[in-house]
Order: sequence, then C-alpha cells, then structure tokens
Amino acid sequence: MKKLLNTLYITRQESYLHKERETIVIKQGDEKLGQFPALSLGGILCFGRVSVSPFLMGYCAENGIGIAFYTEYGRFLARVQGRQTGNVLLRRTQYRWADSSERSTDVARLIVAAKIANSRSVLQRELRNHGDNPALSAAADRLAFSLRRARTAKSVEEARGIEGDAASSYFSVFDELLRGSGFAFGGRIRRPPTDPVNALLSFVYSLVTQECVSALQGVGLDPYVGFLHKDRPGRASLALDLLEEFRASWADRFVLTLVNRRQVQPGDFVTEASGAVRLQDDARKKLLTLYQERKQVELTHPYLQEQLPIGLLSHSQALLLARHLRGDTEYYTPYVVK
Repeated sequence: MKKLLNTLYITRQESYLHKERETIVIKQGDEKLGQFPALSLGGILCFGRVSVSPFLMGYCAENGIGIAFYTEYGRFLARVQGRQTGNVLLRRTQYRWADSSERSTDVARLIVAAKIANSRSVLQRELRNHGDNPALSAAADRLAFSLRRARTAKSVEEARGIEGDAASSYFSVFDELLRGSGFAFGGRIRRPPTDPVNALLSFVYSLVTQECVSALQGVGLDPYVGFLHKDRPGRASLALDLLEEFRASWADRFVLTLVNRRQVQPGDFVTEASGAVRLQDDARKKLLTLYQERKQVELTHPYLQEQLPIGLLSHSQALLLARHLRGDTEYYTPYVVK
C-alpha cells in the first residue's frame, strides 16, 4: 500500500506558488507565507484567486503531485495532470467493459449496493448510539429493501433508479442526525447549495472526488470513463462511481461530526446574492485542517484486512477495481462498512 502524503490547501487569496529547488514556496506579494518539501506532498488544492508558476505545474506533473483549482466556494474548476501512467491494456479493458451492458451492470450493481449499505450503516449507528427513532428505523428498513433490489439489478439504468430511491429515503431523515446543533436540513439541494448543511456536503463531496481521481490515475485507470455514471464531457464518471462508496461512510459522517461537535456554527456561513450558501474563509480553513486530520485516522479495511488511513481508502478501492478488470479477481469488492 502506498504511503499517505500530505495535501497542501491554499485558501489565502492572491497567493502565488513557485518552485525553489526541491521545495514549494507560497508567497503573497513580497511576503513569504511558507515553504514545504515537495517530496512530502501528494496534492495541492487551490481555492479562489491562487496562481501557480508554470515551472511548478510541470514539476508537479512529472512527480505525481496533483494540482486542483476550485472557486472560493469549493466548486471544482480544473486539474493539472501529467503523462498518463499505467498499462494501456488495462484502460482498453476499461473502455470495453464500459461499452458492455453486462459488464457495466456487474460493477454498477455492486457500487450501488455498497452505497446503500453504507448509508444504512449511518442510520443504524445513530439508532445504536441514541436510542429508538421511528423515522430512522423506517428509513433503514426502506434501505434494506433497496439493498435487496440492488443486488439483483438487471441493468445500469435499473441500478441508477434504485440508487435514486435509496438516496431519497436516506436524505429524508438526514435532519434527524443533526442533534440540536442549530442546523436544519430539508433535503439535498445542489448547484448551488442553499443552506449550510448542503454547502458542507457539496464541499466535502468535491474534496473526496478529487481523492478518487488521483487514486484512479495512480493505478492507470481513466477517471472519466465509468460504469454507473454516464459519459459526459468534463465529468470524471469513474471517480464519481468510486465516490458513491464513500459518500455516507466518509463524507457524510465527517459532515455530521463537524456539525454535532459544534466544530462549525451557523454563523460560519454567508449567503450570496444568488442564494448560494458558502463557508466563510476562516471556517473553510478550519474544515480543511480537520479533513486532513480525519484522513490520517487508521482503520482496518474490511476486505484487505490491512490497517490503513482513511485517506488511502480511495487508493485501495482503485487497486481492487484494477485487479478485477485485469481478471485477477472474479468480482470487484466495494468498500462496505462493517
């Protein structure tokens, strides 16, 4: 298993990054804000008005350090990528499978089943820790029914429909998981999020998606050709497939921790003229620090039975998917919380 490297988050507006020997220097005007050894970094995420020198971009591309750009509000803009790595035969197999209804369905139903199982685990965890809740119990039962349907889905379209029904059941009770925090959740709203909880979910989903993109590129797969999500120009469909396994178990639980431990407050958000809600700068910096700490937490992978940090879950699943595509394993084993 690869080593978990640090991620550098740049949120200071008008910052400029450049290369100095084997280090990355961050400046704002004439002020030097920091200097970090490049070999300790696995990625650089830039939010808002942040500039990166062409030489640093080239160096990062050659050395496998991902650079991604976001708006100040956390919406993904672009990614700097070097040469494609890995075996071209693996990617050709991926493309053939993506074009095969049978092969795509085999993988898609497993991903959807894992997402539903992990969503149900979040609800069951709340019931174990905080006692009976009729709404949560009913939603967990509906998810159990959706899980049985997902395991026998006959097509990708059927799997997508089951996933949509399950997501509706799950988010219909998500507000029950917010314990007296001053936050309210009336349903999942995207593009743009119009309340603080949706803003948190969208922001963290975007971060985890980029983890999935990096992981897939690292094993030689094309993150833009998926099995569950349809091909669309500019959409990292396979990364979004992988994200489904981590939405509830990684992203949602992290958001719930932030809210229920009062690590974010309703006053940490601002509403734009368009109605979009976003984190204020200081709160976003705090969230990114906590996110990085969360990535360092170790757990035992339920299938590999290895201790690894949460930040490497996407890499472990990318490896398992690549092994399946190569024919080393009969089935792809998605990440399911036990």
